[in-house]
Amino acid sequence: MRNLLSDVVVVDLTRALAGPHAAMMLGDLGARVIKVETPEGGDDSRGWGPPFVEGESTYYLSANRNKESVTADLKSADGQEFLTKLVRRADVLIENFRPGVLDRLGFSTERLHQLNPGLVILSITGFGHDGPDGGRAGYDQIAQGEGGLMSITGAVEPTKVGVPIADLLAGMYGAYGALAALHERSVTGKGRVVRTSLLASVIGVHAFHGTKWTVAGELPGRVGNHHAQIAPYGLYRTKDDIVQVAVGSEGQWRTFAPIVGLDPADERFAVNSQRVAHRPELTAAIEAAFAAEPADVWLERLAEKGIPAGKVRDFQQVYEWEQTLSQGLLIDVEHPTLGTIQLPGPPLRFDDQPYAGARETNLAPPRLGEHNESVRAWLDSE
Repeated sequence: MRNLLSDVVVVDLTRALAGPHAAMMLGDLGARVIKVETPEGGDDSRGWGPPFVEGESTYYLSANRNKESVTADLKSADGQEFLTKLVRRADVLIENFRPGVLDRLGFSTERLHQLNPGLVILSITGFGHDGPDGGRAGYDQIAQGEGGLMSITGAVEPTKVGVPIADLLAGMYGAYGALAALHERSVTGKGRVVRTSLLASVIGVHAFHGTKWTVAGELPGRVGNHHAQIAPYGLYRTKDDIVQVAVGSEGQWRTFAPIVGLDPADERFAVNSQRVAHRPELTAAIEAAFAAEPADVWLERLAEKGIPAGKVRDFQQVYEWEQTLSQGLLIDVEHPTLGTIQLPGPPLRFDDQPYAGARETNLAPPRLGEHNESVRAWLDSE
């Protein structure tokens, strides 16, 4: 299989998670991603732990597969000369500095496009590039709170999502925008600047919670492990464990209700809006029925009737699950010091490849400066 973006060179000037994730997504699709790091320690995430395995941060390993690492001090004349050469050969440049930092280094968007008019520039910030808070540093949990996500997450107090979702979404939106700009360049020959932020990414996934406020004027709140607008749809206790059930249509409700001893025509529960209004009573009735049997019995019974239901798995159970393995979602890579390691892999699968991603060979996250010589030799061969 040909790497889908094999003709694309990406300059990755990012650190932490949002920017590295965007660059990794392009690397997963076959682009050559050259990560430029400071000689003094490199990407901040190289020091984020524990855990460390033989000095390697598992946090760093999670966001930097399919890249090469080169060190350069961008404040020095040598570093700026190196970046200038690299920009001239690149198709995409990704940066997540605070607004104005790249300008002060001498690489404003105007200068970058003077060096390479076809360059697509992806810039990711915390709160946007302008506006009263445009200069604020961006950290995931702060953005989750400021962007409203924590106000609808949890049962009692505001709760962050268990993964740094603002960072990851900003990376995903950024890669999505960069690909659109690359497509446009194939027609016009000109690059452009693509901007996103942690704040924008969080607001971008408000979904029906957002329109509940903007259209209906109702302020969304926290409903814990239950759906805000569908019932029954959530987590329920059984005799020995918990299960999740999602009854997403009236037809499913008419099938589900008798399984737990309820009359589907009960006026409290007959239609979804009534079930949402009477959620506490409905939840109590379902859990009273579920208390009679273990979780596995209920999951089998629900599956037989076509009712969506499932377990709550820990990470060991997820990574050992046959379904996970069948989708090629774990990849083996050869690390220069750790040997063969297994990583959660790309989430895309293409029709002519049995595993996830779009590369013939996946690369391990690079050690700091691992590709100093090879990248500089490539630039000098121009």
